[in-house]
Amino acid sequence: MARKKTPTLTEAENRLMSIIWDRGQATVTDVVESLPKDQPLAYNTVLTTMRILEGKGYLRRVKQGRAHVYEPTVSRGQARRSVVRHLLHSYFNDSPELLMLNIIENEELTADELQRLKDMIDGKEE
Repeated sequence: MARKKTPTLTEAENRLMSIIWDRGQATVTDVVESLPKDQPLAYNTVLTTMRILEGKGYLRRVKQGRAHVYEPTVSRGQARRSVVRHLLHSYFNDSPELLMLNIIENEELTADELQRLKDMIDGKEE
């Protein structure tokens, strides 16, 4: 049975997208060469994943000479918002409050992080 197509990025897809976002555009070879040496992937694996990302609408392919150059069609911020919306819908009954309470109660936040959250909340109230 085929895997269900996910609207958000998988961990492997996010690894490749991070490289492309950082570079602005990249060929498959560029991505393969940019991967950490302790976590290499085969060229064909990267190519297949980038084609999946193109199919999902995260990348577009432009022919330059003999190579195909991939460019992001979705910003990193847009991808993050998509993941948060997916989390809210799937795990927190579409409630941003439940998500934030879960983070505050269950994650070890520094005093600076808590202060930034307070400042953001105060800014939204004004």
